[in-house]
Amino acid sequence: MSERTGNFMKSDLGILVLLALASITLHSLTNNQYGFHRDELQTLEDARHLDWGYVAYPPVTPLIGRLALTLFGTSLIGFRFFATVAVSVAMIFTGLIARELGGGRREQVLAAVAAAISPIILIQGAVFQYVSFDYLWGVLATYFLVCLANSGDARWWLAIGCALGLGMQTRYTAGFLALGIAAAVLLTPARRDLRTRWLWLGAALSVVIFLPNLLWQMQHDFISLDFLSHIHARDIRQGRTEDFLVQQFLLSINVATAPLTLLGLWFYLLHEEGKRFRVLGWMFVVTFVLFLLAKGRFYYTAPLYPAVLAAGSVAFGKWLDTLRIGVARIVHAVQWMALLVGGVAFGLVVLPVAPIGSPLWNVTSKIHDQFREEVGWTDLAQNVAQVFNSLPPEERAQAGILTGNYGEAGALNLYGPDLGLPRAVAGTNSFWLRGFDPRMPQTVILVGFDLDDGKELFTSCSVAAKNTNRYGVENEESRDHPDILLCRGLRQP
Repeated sequence: MSERTGNFMKSDLGILVLLALASITLHSLTNNQYGFHRDELQTLEDARHLDWGYVAYPPVTPLIGRLALTLFGTSLIGFRFFATVAVSVAMIFTGLIARELGGGRREQVLAAVAAAISPIILIQGAVFQYVSFDYLWGVLATYFLVCLANSGDARWWLAIGCALGLGMQTRYTAGFLALGIAAAVLLTPARRDLRTRWLWLGAALSVVIFLPNLLWQMQHDFISLDFLSHIHARDIRQGRTEDFLVQQFLLSINVATAPLTLLGLWFYLLHEEGKRFRVLGWMFVVTFVLFLLAKGRFYYTAPLYPAVLAAGSVAFGKWLDTLRIGVARIVHAVQWMALLVGGVAFGLVVLPVAPIGSPLWNVTSKIHDQFREEVGWTDLAQNVAQVFNSLPPEERAQAGILTGNYGEAGALNLYGPDLGLPRAVAGTNSFWLRGFDPRMPQTVILVGFDLDDGKELFTSCSVAAKNTNRYGVENEESRDHPDILLCRGLRQP
């Protein structure tokens, strides 16, 4: 190691980079435990059909997925690598926010670790979803906003606009953050920037970055609005939004970091030293209230917390400096012990570390279904292949596969080619836009349908196999879609 590299690694930024590398290493060592998640299978398929838009999300996540496929193939660790990098890089910027607020190395490290042990962020480092990248763009936007407040240099609006534009190209909830920032500007002395060209250039830049997806939505009758409206209604109907406030403390942040969160809000909104950064406090409050009023899911707020945790860490550090050295050391040690216990406790539950069937697996399976939805996809492909290969050669050559959801279609298109299966089609999300099998097969293997559904679609339909997995894990597929149907004679086009 050169002297320059050694000096960098000893610097404050170098320490933050080492922490991020430790995060990447942790996830890379554990991300190969089960299989692809249902949502990842959809993104894998979309990554093979690049476009400026998709029914379920904007184009950035499939684009990154395509890069991962090109570099790493269908390796679990490789495909999830960029999601891991996204949440780990956000750690660095959380520490840098603390630095902009006046925090030293102690406060920067505390802020970075506090952000990293949030359960939702631990989860998003272990699965490839748009939430990971949305989180990074949100943290970048708040970091640039802190730099703007600290320096008074209005040119930072260009960086803010770029981050928000990338956010909108990743997940539409970034629009809530944009509204929160706009309201915060109007409510604080930051409104002075309304008289500069930089704020408006930043806004224009965000629109230009988002424009390709906006045009795609216009060409497709804003299909994503219909999709999101349906998903939102489903979430409300199933009660997924009812515990929004409680889950903020349990999942959006770690319970061990709740004091830092409250301290950070106090710093931004009430403390004299935080007056210069009041725009961050109002950004948090307005955006949070918008999500609450809109009945959003708890994890929508995740990008808001790093800036608050950074402020809480700085305020905590300043308070420690007022204590006697011995007392300060004890309080500091207690804080880190709480972070350690909170991080390990939640990490064991939300990281893919438990072997299937182990006592820890049994615990995590009762708490959430994240890991259960990563089991059984190769078994599904093999079971379908057995049905397909049981057909006479002439019928097999013209047979097709229709699935009931994107996970099934994604799995069969991932593992099916090696088993000789034709391309599976589905009527959900962007699979629907790609259309049905152009051969119009009259013999079709149905996955994810009930027998009654199959008989409505075809003149004859029967159960040909069962959708089971080698571990006996009960998940949506084995529980709700246990039958693999063989059907003939399509009743309608």
